[in-house]
Amino acid sequence: MNDAPEREALGTLLRHVLDVLDGDVAAVYAERGLADYRPRFSPPLRVLVTDGPLPIRDLARRVGVTHSAASQTVAQMARAGLVDLAPGADARQRIVHLSARARELLPLIEAEWAATTAAIRELDTELPVPLADVLHEVLAALRRRPMRQRIADAGLPPSPDPPPAAPHRRRPTRPQAPRAGSAPDVGNLS
Repeated sequence: MNDAPEREALGTLLRHVLDVLDGDVAAVYAERGLADYRPRFSPPLRVLVTDGPLPIRDLARRVGVTHSAASQTVAQMARAGLVDLAPGADARQRIVHLSARARELLPLIEAEWAATTAAIRELDTELPVPLADVLHEVLAALRRRPMRQRIADAGLPPSPDPPPAAPHRRRPTRPQAPRAGSAPDVGNLS
């Protein structure tokens, strides 16, 4: 049975490849007692080791992800006890610092990174072109001519006037009595 997405579902195929790769790296950590460590933590952690504490925006830029993605990853890393956050120069800025736990784990994380890099090099020998080279070429081609333009050039007619926005409907809620000893629910304040 072939569990890979169909060839034309390129986005799904890319996510599937990433899931397979990340799943195996996560399993390496889980086998070593670090079930809460995610492969996506290594790039920001390595940047923090090299550059020291950074605002999330700068960390995002150094890792090559959006501010939103970096913020989500940093929040997960904080829950795992790998980073500490401190206020920055203004109220909107948070500075990310490596925690003592992250420093203790560095030898294992560095060893995994080196072994994974070697495994990728070995995988590349089985491919017609190294995977990273193909991905960088894809990004360069999409910077030259975005996918949106390629879709339009392939014959998709221009969009007529955008459809009207759907009216906002509030779902009816039923008040619930607070549990004994609990504070009333005030909703998500984040």
